[in-house]
Amino acid sequence: MVRSTRNYDNSGRKRAAEETRAAILDAARTILLEGGYDEMTIASLARAAGVSPQTIYNSVGDKAAVVKACYDVVLAGDAEPVPMSERPAFRALSLATDRPAFLRAYAHWCRDINSRVGGLLGRLLTAGGRDESLRSFLRAIDQERRLGTTHAMTALQRAHGLPDAVPLERAIDVAWTLNSPEVYERLVTRCGWPLDDYEHWLANQLAAVLR
Repeated sequence: MVRSTRNYDNSGRKRAAEETRAAILDAARTILLEGGYDEMTIASLARAAGVSPQTIYNSVGDKAAVVKACYDVVLAGDAEPVPMSERPAFRALSLATDRPAFLRAYAHWCRDINSRVGGLLGRLLTAGGRDESLRSFLRAIDQERRLGTTHAMTALQRAHGLPDAVPLERAIDVAWTLNSPEVYERLVTRCGWPLDDYEHWLANQLAAVLR
């Protein structure tokens, strides 16, 4: 007798795992924004997400991994594993017709990113000196931001050139400083600037050096 075989369909299990992970990260974001880094323990997160602590470890990892995963989702706006430099908002920079237009588009892109992660990073930066894993995380995302800035300024150089007096590394330094979450947090969060004003200021500051 020939027995029929069926391919095992684990799509339901995979979808459930993705939903559990999303619920954990959503709860983590809420705790971090409302209570701060110190308030988010694995135990408090488990209660908020309605799962066991072991589920958090299995689905995401320890506290440091949860913070990084939460940041990555907030930064991108979704959980898709697509690098920022390959996303449509960044690739749209290639549509700019000249250097000033590129810098305006870049300022808009930075505004979108900072408006998503600004609140979360503000909380994390406040607590950054008290925990080595958090300090390590902040160093890592600063390096990631430097890499993203390098991609943008390299794209600008290739498409429209840079001023003769501004080498690529200096352009990266300037943009990396101006687009920093610390600057955004001071102007938008602490000084109360509207996002349109922040974007306009950033575009003007970039143009002052790179036009």
